[in-house]
Amino acid sequence: MDLRIAGKSAIICASSKGLGKACAKALAQEGVNVWLNGRTLETLESTLAEIKAVSTAEVHMVAADVTTEEGRDALFEACPTPDILVNNAGGPPPGNFRDWGQKEWFDAVNANMFTAIDMIRRSLDGMMDRGFGRIVNVTSVAVKLPQAELGLSNGARAGLTGFIAGIAHEPAEHNVTINNLLPGFIDTDRMRGVLAAKAGSTGADVDEFSEGFFKRIPAKRPGDPDEFGATCAFLCSEQAAYITAQNILMDGGLYPGML
Repeated sequence: MDLRIAGKSAIICASSKGLGKACAKALAQEGVNVWLNGRTLETLESTLAEIKAVSTAEVHMVAADVTTEEGRDALFEACPTPDILVNNAGGPPPGNFRDWGQKEWFDAVNANMFTAIDMIRRSLDGMMDRGFGRIVNVTSVAVKLPQAELGLSNGARAGLTGFIAGIAHEPAEHNVTINNLLPGFIDTDRMRGVLAAKAGSTGADVDEFSEGFFKRIPAKRPGDPDEFGATCAFLCSEQAAYITAQNILMDGGLYPGML
């Protein structure tokens, strides 16, 4: 399927590895000119070379921390008028809520709620004026299925979800959509860290715990990052213009609810 977004420009936050990288790769393969972002120059350069090898799109990079004002300034200096924005940031560490003070909570809210809100603030009106825009926020299945050890993520991402629910409807008439993409256990460093924390809390061996854990997921496996990237690319397509203000799960059937 031709997603009809070749030649569009996209900022993909925290895209030097993991889910952000998968989204950037999928969009570049559709002909979207992408601006990669990450804090580590060496990792960014490696990802840029990898994506250039599998696409003919322009691939740029901005070495910056998107969770800072300076980082967001740098991204918009490099790509002032993005057609597509994929909001993403590394999740806060798992742990016990009794150990988290104000700093831990403020850091989580800044990274996983405010940063996305500020990126949207900077790009939304321009998208509406131009009559095209796609915003995808990478959140988490924890929004619908909270995990005790992921309390920082639960709280910050749920806050972003509530904010999006309030603003996502107005832009729809201008062909601008805003959706949240909720990954479950996708095979990334972050997933492996969460599973290690879960195993550690029970004193179990990580490999044995992981094997048993995936048996409880209907798909019986972790998700593939490329599957996630392809779904993100579709949400950014012309064909997805009638999908907005949604929380779209990619969890292999882990979440058991109806809504």
